[in-house]
Amino acid sequence: MKNVDLYLHFNGNAEKAMNFYKKVFGGEFTMVQRYGDVPGSEKMVAEDKQKLIHIALPLSPNLQLMASDIVTKMESNITFGNNYHICLQAGSEKEADKLFNALSDDGRIEMPMAKTFWGAYFGMCLDQFGVQWMINFTYPQ
Repeated sequence: MKNVDLYLHFNGNAEKAMNFYKKVFGGEFTMVQRYGDVPGSEKMVAEDKQKLIHIALPLSPNLQLMASDIVTKMESNITFGNNYHICLQAGSEKEADKLFNALSDDGRIEMPMAKTFWGAYFGMCLDQFGVQWMINFTYPQ
């Protein structure tokens, strides 16, 4: 495994929160992407297009604090307990599948492992103890 990252979820204030964390920890954002920048965004309401789908702030060479907002079409609000994922950065698709299958065993698959529009192999699951996981393998460029 390459590294483990912390992924936070917000009800529309991810940008404000991440700017706060940037003041606390220092550094610069390595990625800032809005929902309006992704395929299919033309179907979204204007307010959601401005929300963050992904933002990343490196805290150390092997740790990033990342975040996203939920959008109107999502069925749940962010509350204590579902406001984070632990994101594992796998070294290969094979390792990603191994981690995902083990963590989702007796748990719940939220998003099956699949190739994504952002150039990664990615999936999300809730393990049998209620911990939320993201498994990500970024293809070499």
